Amino acid sequence: MEGEHYFSAQPAGELALREIDVTLAGSPYRVVTSSKIFSPDHVDTGTQVLLANVPTPPPDGDLLDLGCGWGPIALTLALESPRATVWAVDVNERALDLVRRNSHMMGLDNINACRPEDVPDHVRFATIWSNPPIRVGKEVLHSMLQHWLPRLRTEAEAWLVVQKNLGSDSLQRWLDGEFPTLEVSRTTTAKGFRVLRARTTPHDD
Repeated sequence: MEGEHYFSAQPAGELALREIDVTLAGSPYRVVTSSKIFSPDHVDTGTQVLLANVPTPPPDGDLLDLGCGWGPIALTLALESPRATVWAVDVNERALDLVRRNSHMMGLDNINACRPEDVPDHVRFATIWSNPPIRVGKEVLHSMLQHWLPRLRTEAEAWLVVQKNLGSDSLQRWLDGEFPTLEVSRTTTAKGFRVLRARTTPHDD
């Protein structure tokens, strides 16, 4: 089941939509979720920790939610930065459909929900927020981050939430060694999760 959350472009099984009540950007909303996606019944704990411990996102530019699921991070970014363009990226077509449905239900028109290959190569991000799919394994996770983190703009920040017992500290060490142009730090530990901040240095192009 975990593998299907993250790897399946077209998850098996009938689409069974459900509506749930959530709080995003400090206000209540009703959203739609379904089976065969990550955390269909609520905003998962890791995402809650991330959203509670990140600064206000940039007011404009391109913002990225990497591994968006049904969209709690992307929807929050869109609510808090209505002039920005939010890229909600996932390999799961069912998740992308849910983000589009939720954007429409919430009256948001600044979210692009798409597969990774559909983000134009020239796009550079003012921030990246992500609850990355740790369970895909280090090789896949590292490949994802190697692709997306270099697309941060100068003096921009990526915020990642990672469960402590699933390798947050080793991921921090890897980020430090892999990206010499990023300043990597741990900003928060809460509910068994760590929030990592990776900021591009001023001399980075």
